[in-house]
Amino acid sequence: MARELKAVLFDLDGTLVDSAGDLGAAADQLRTDRGLPPLGLAAYRAMAGAGARGMLGVAFGMAPDHPDFPLLREEFFQNYERRLTELTRPFDGVVALVEELHARGLRWGVVTNKPLRFSAPLTAGMALFARSGVLVSGDTTPYTKPHPAPLLEAARLLQVDPAACMYVGDDARDIVAGRAAGMTTVAACYGYLGPVDTAEWGADAAIDAPLGLLSVLDLAIEANGLK
Repeated sequence: MARELKAVLFDLDGTLVDSAGDLGAAADQLRTDRGLPPLGLAAYRAMAGAGARGMLGVAFGMAPDHPDFPLLREEFFQNYERRLTELTRPFDGVVALVEELHARGLRWGVVTNKPLRFSAPLTAGMALFARSGVLVSGDTTPYTKPHPAPLLEAARLLQVDPAACMYVGDDARDIVAGRAAGMTTVAACYGYLGPVDTAEWGADAAIDAPLGLLSVLDLAIEANGLK
């Protein structure tokens, strides 16, 4: 584990919040607007972490190299923008987790590949993020995860050494980015993950529920002789 921990950073979708319902509804609207039957939100859930690429892939079997992809992607974005927090909720235990982080004097924030166009109003519209110390979005830096730049920018904004940060995410790219940034990494093995072997990601720890992070934090403290 890292030296004395001062901040915990999180991915957004699939880690802190379950946004699959709103993403799926925005994609299904593309179908119903064209006279096609809805697929239902369950059809989209497994691809909720893949953004427009995943949603259009489910809705139309469409890959990003399809000539109609850019137009449909923007329509999907507009649909999603109108319903960012209608169905989106924190995962069970997340509210209690961030309260405990605050009680322990740990700063926390969000590093997501979601563009600011969506991440800013989404987090502003949810009470969960009222005490979040930083939001770094997919277009805050010239790079997105798995590049470490967004994580390093979050540490800079928090004025915390990256080595004193922990990053929690539900995708292999989150762990790659966290390791490259010199942070302790935690794989969030809940949310949208299907049959994925998260052990292959090489994270420092893994949790099956948000509150499982508290045990990881305790182990980090003990490993550094701070308890």
